[in-house]
Amino acid sequence: MRLVASIKQGMVTASLILRKLASYPRQNSLALAVREFGRLERTLFMLRYIRDPSIRHRISAGLAKGESHNSLARAIFFHRLGEIRDRSYENQRYRANGLNMVVAAITMWNTVYLERVVTALMQHGQIDESLLPHVSPLGWNDIGLTGDYSWHANKRFAKGGFRPLRRTKSAESTHFES
Repeated sequence: MRLVASIKQGMVTASLILRKLASYPRQNSLALAVREFGRLERTLFMLRYIRDPSIRHRISAGLAKGESHNSLARAIFFHRLGEIRDRSYENQRYRANGLNMVVAAITMWNTVYLERVVTALMQHGQIDESLLPHVSPLGWNDIGLTGDYSWHANKRFAKGGFRPLRRTKSAESTHFES
């Protein structure tokens, strides 16, 4: 009862409770009760997960987004076999932040061009808007992650312009790509 009252009043954090319970040399009745309560919560969640397809779908979609992000990061971080070998924490943090910045830049670039493609398709009435939540800016098929890079001074791009969208012809209609 004291534990519940402390939690409700905000006098104690969950991490403090777990630290205290883990520090006991042997299991006491409170630790056993908290463990059983956790098992009960997990069981109830699993029953909801099994019963409700929408929960399963939402969890799968969230996991797929995370895996797409991780796949992009792995594709970018190929140097030294994907290992951060710096000894100092500060240098490790710089490398990790640099990787996150490159992933964010690719995601932003893809988002800008996806928005242009979607706008062009909407103007021509060629898009099913119900499919838009399933589009992800985490792809990198059109981005050269290895090789030689040459940067040409293109005045149109330097002034905030964009590459023109490519028109592709399929059997049914005209499509736009970035």
